[in-house]
Amino acid sequence: MSSTTVQAKYEIKDPTLAPKGKQRIEWAGREMPVLRQIQERFAQEKPFDGIRLIACCHVTTETAHLAIALKAGGADAILIASNPLSTQDDVAASLVVDYGIPVFAMKGEDTATYLRHVEIALDHRPNIIIDDGSDVTATLVKNRQHQIPEIIGTTEETTTGIVRLRAMFNDGKLTFPAMNVNDADTKHFFDNRYGTGQSTLDGIIRATNVLLAGKNVVVVGYGWCGKGSALRARGLGANVIVTEVDPVRAIEAVMDGFRVMPMEQAASLGDLFITVTGNKHVIRGEHFDVMKDGAMVCNSGHFDIEIDLKDLAERSTEIKEVRNFTQQYKLKNGKSVVVLGEGRLINLAAAEGHPSAVMDMSFANQAMACEYLVKNKGKLEPGLHSIPQDVDQEIARLKLKAMGIAIDTLTSEQIEYMNSWTVGTD
Repeated sequence: MSSTTVQAKYEIKDPTLAPKGKQRIEWAGREMPVLRQIQERFAQEKPFDGIRLIACCHVTTETAHLAIALKAGGADAILIASNPLSTQDDVAASLVVDYGIPVFAMKGEDTATYLRHVEIALDHRPNIIIDDGSDVTATLVKNRQHQIPEIIGTTEETTTGIVRLRAMFNDGKLTFPAMNVNDADTKHFFDNRYGTGQSTLDGIIRATNVLLAGKNVVVVGYGWCGKGSALRARGLGANVIVTEVDPVRAIEAVMDGFRVMPMEQAASLGDLFITVTGNKHVIRGEHFDVMKDGAMVCNSGHFDIEIDLKDLAERSTEIKEVRNFTQQYKLKNGKSVVVLGEGRLINLAAAEGHPSAVMDMSFANQAMACEYLVKNKGKLEPGLHSIPQDVDQEIARLKLKAMGIAIDTLTSEQIEYMNSWTVGTD
């Protein structure tokens, strides 16, 4: 079946991949008990009846469970890809064929196709946008002002997306509520640190099959994603170097036992570079010039702009693919630099993204954030809103319950002591 003949309904690579996708979606569900409990409640309460929703996310087995939960809650939802290399075509097929959820995503789609999918999503006239990097929200704000009155709100789960939303608000352009899912404790403490940490190294190893023990691994940025990547690289025996622009994070990296230095110095030492900043061109021309022959660079931050690939190409005499998701740039100085995953998210380009267990909490936050927006329609001011603490705590409780772990509760005496300044030591 040609995707172009059914473009109005969905656009995927191959519907016949659905059986494999369904099997993989079901496997991921074994590790997603929190979202399963939320889905069961949504199916009974139908909080999204009459709500049009679009989700711009990595189309993976984990995202599938978020989409299924939202549909169970009554949402008229469609899904597009937030990254052209992260789409799992079998999952996209299963969502369309087995679950009746319209998907517009194909692994390897070009920029023009991605932008067309963004427009298709906005043609759905959404009331709620689930975004990953704020591309859809930014397109709405720039080009579709007439649709803003229909928007209840948006949710965002990436650091880059939150930065962009803050900039929109400061410029007076964000005139509706946006839920800051990224900064929920049950998101960034776990998803960014443990999810990114493990899946980044997984993607690197799948793409290269190199031994990391004994290698100099340069982690560019020491936010939660950087902390996770540095921790896991050290666990595999790497000598980890951290580069930072934030003095507080730099001190933290030092006290966590890592070497900290400017990129100018680290560039000549690294065997492998991992960018996790969310910023632009943190590895660029002057760094490529001094890198070791065969140095590998990859990105696990957000967009594919952290590594200046245009500059690298201009310094090269030859570019060739040496393995899947592995391109070797032959520099004019005779050395080579190896780029993994075309500079896109290596954990999704060459591997399967975060383990289901951590995305369980991240997508639980997304689902609960959407419900919060609907319940508080017309009551929230424009701008960024944090996930309410009771929602964050409930997600953690559900996770612990699913893991069979019990914790203590405060006694009435302890509650009084913690909440009163008149109760002191006896």
